[in-house]
Amino acid sequence: MTESTATGSPDDLRSFDSGHGRLAYLDAGTGEPLVLLHGGLLDHRSWADQLPALLPEYRVIAPDTRGHGASANASRPFRPADDLADLLRHLGLGPVVVVGLSMGGTIALDLALEHPELVRALVISGNGTGESEFKDPWLGELRDEQNAALAEGDGERWLDSFTRLASGPHRRLDEVDPEVVRRLKEMTRNTVAKHTPDEPQYLVPVTDTWKRLTGITVPLLAINGGIDSVDHIGLAERVVRTVVDGRAVIVEDTGHYPNMERPEEFNAHLLGFLRALRG
Repeated sequence: MTESTATGSPDDLRSFDSGHGRLAYLDAGTGEPLVLLHGGLLDHRSWADQLPALLPEYRVIAPDTRGHGASANASRPFRPADDLADLLRHLGLGPVVVVGLSMGGTIALDLALEHPELVRALVISGNGTGESEFKDPWLGELRDEQNAALAEGDGERWLDSFTRLASGPHRRLDEVDPEVVRRLKEMTRNTVAKHTPDEPQYLVPVTDTWKRLTGITVPLLAINGGIDSVDHIGLAERVVRTVVDGRAVIVEDTGHYPNMERPEEFNAHLLGFLRALRG
């Protein structure tokens, strides 16, 4: 595999050849390696508010998951956790602390299940495993809105509905910091533009995950938004109860992206956990 620096990138974005498409990742700072995994349809830029707090102490690796951001789309069946394992081995890293939000948290759990030798500790936010069931009526309403928008070819309506994850069920989207909303929409537009409605679904799920979580023995912290959907909070708390060494904290008055809405509080929880790992 070869490595290259993206031309003109201000944020140390690099890429490596996975064998079936180039995968992009931020690689910045020095010190202990720390992996940050973004949520669905976003990219590494969702962690921008964490970098000033982390880079003085850590080398941050923040990939764009396949099919997201600057990474190639899938051309054959794949599992994101395997892509991540390939990247870590390419960089000669592991075991590392892996931080993941939403989809990224699910990938972090999958990595611990499938490649446990690469994981030292886990931080998740607003997620369960890839085999989670969502029963919250509010999430069902969002799904129906998005399906209707797609049927009508209304991309902006779909985008507004998807971005309402930021507000959670107890606020309107216009009650969220407009800059957070702008950033979320920019990343989502970029990822959605990479795809077509008729492309094959190559994503392969990791299976038997909830039962296997009992085998995760590394420390795990869940940092959840206090007014996220009951499913997202409840699933993360289920993970905490199921693994051997888990605990949860809340960032009050934030929805699905507490790291973007209240970065100082999120960073304080994260850094406290990381420093405790150092003993």
